[in-house]
Amino acid sequence: MTNEIEIYEILDEVISKCKSRWISLSGGLDSSIIGHFIKNRNPNSLTIITKDFLGTDLTYSQIISKHLDMPLEICYVSTEQILDGIKNTIKILKNFNDIEIRNAVVMYMSLEALHRKNVKTVLAGDGADEIFAGYNFLLKKTTEELEEELKRIRKVMHFSSQEIAKTFGIEIESPFLDKRIIDFADTIPLSMKVNNKNEKIFGKWILRKAFEEHLPKSIVWREKSPMQDGAGTVGLSNLFESIISDELFAKKTEKIKTGDGVTIRSKESLHYYEIFKENFEIPENSDPSGNYCPDCTSKIGENSKFCRICGKFPI
Repeated sequence: MTNEIEIYEILDEVISKCKSRWISLSGGLDSSIIGHFIKNRNPNSLTIITKDFLGTDLTYSQIISKHLDMPLEICYVSTEQILDGIKNTIKILKNFNDIEIRNAVVMYMSLEALHRKNVKTVLAGDGADEIFAGYNFLLKKTTEELEEELKRIRKVMHFSSQEIAKTFGIEIESPFLDKRIIDFADTIPLSMKVNNKNEKIFGKWILRKAFEEHLPKSIVWREKSPMQDGAGTVGLSNLFESIISDELFAKKTEKIKTGDGVTIRSKESLHYYEIFKENFEIPENSDPSGNYCPDCTSKIGENSKFCRICGKFPI
């Protein structure tokens, strides 16, 4: 049995035991694979797209929903809705990490929309990038570097979607995090995770090859796109650049550095930090010999290279 057939059959078995009929659909490879396996159980899907910023998921989610003959609900969200969602996302995740908040607010709005529909379970593609080397920053690493980085990621991987879902009483089913999938990933060579096609490097190689004949090529060979790009919340960075003046930014960041000992690196982070401070305090650095973030003094987890509280990277 080839590796491609084996992963297909394992996923088929794992996903067949999932009970949800809803998918958080981005039009990316991972959620499309899930859709492929549940297309015969009358599934529903939902995609979040910003009204005021450019998002890349719209076209791809429409392509895959048509291919699978699966109903797609496109939830267009205003900037005001995003900003309200950010406040709640920060309260749930208890950090002001701009990259995480910018991405996690997409899942917040998706889960909020599903909650309004009284949906109790939803399928998501969490874990595929971590297990099968889907992230863009992994693609240029040497074999030795990639192997070590995947081991490290496995130890520290977390999914903010799980934390957010709990607040809505929703269960997220993540088939790629099933032990059978993880164990399988450990048995295949790195060349089955990262490889070349037409002089372009792709991660999640084995998943792409396994579904090349089952999904549209535009989906199978779509480059990795973070939630912030897909939904359009990446546009928040420019929004805050335009509404917070340089003078106000300098004044506020100096006050925060002096009073709280926290370095604010961007106007977007400033907005998130002010919401964070209304609800939480930065943990005190009570153990100077420990591993702490130089920008906000929060403790850094073992094997981690970034600060989950403020988003500083690398550390």
